[in-house]
Amino acid sequence: MRPEQVRSARHANGLTQQQAAKRLRISQAYLAMLERGRRPVTPKLASSIARVCGLGPTALPLEFEHIDAAALAAQLAALGYPGFRHLTGGRRKNPAVVLLAAILANDVEVRVIEALPWLIVEYSDLDWEWLIREVKLRDAQNRLGFLVTLARQVAEKRGNSVASVSLCRVEGDLDRARLVREDTLCQASLSDAERRWLRQVRPPAALYWNLLTDLDAQSLPYAA
Repeated sequence: MRPEQVRSARHANGLTQQQAAKRLRISQAYLAMLERGRRPVTPKLASSIARVCGLGPTALPLEFEHIDAAALAAQLAALGYPGFRHLTGGRRKNPAVVLLAAILANDVEVRVIEALPWLIVEYSDLDWEWLIREVKLRDAQNRLGFLVTLARQVAEKRGNSVASVSLCRVEGDLDRARLVREDTLCQASLSDAERRWLRQVRPPAALYWNLLTDLDAQSLPYAA
């Protein structure tokens, strides 16, 4: 969280430095230094600021962490994914962190993978600069590129022009870094027979991003 975000969040809530500092349980002098960039905003403090000021999940800390494949559904539920609304208890994280953790997982349930384009459309204003940098460091840009393509198609079908325009730009950035090597979409345990079959039936977007998957925007449970 940048200093100007701390200041603008406080102003948006009509809080004085003294009021905000009291709610955050820090001194007014320390808050003033945070807003001037003289002290770093720690992840713990950023979470507190987001809670106190009612900021959305994209304001939560951006720190890469491994999230157990079984816990991804709970994280998506905490971010509002309707397919997992029955799950409770997940602590809300930045959607970019959840998306990155899912993309980098070796084996993820199909129903979790299906939720990722929804996450991208719902939070199309996430910190793409951070996310793209992180996937490039780990050679996972094709996975993200494919998911962004599906998300952009969903956004267009819904008439969400703001998201579709934003995602089109992200697609272009990822396209310039597209890898030629073949990969799966978080399904490393696919058998040789399954891989051969997917090479024959995968949709055009999966072929373009060199991924072995039969997922397409039309088959997503929320695409309509």
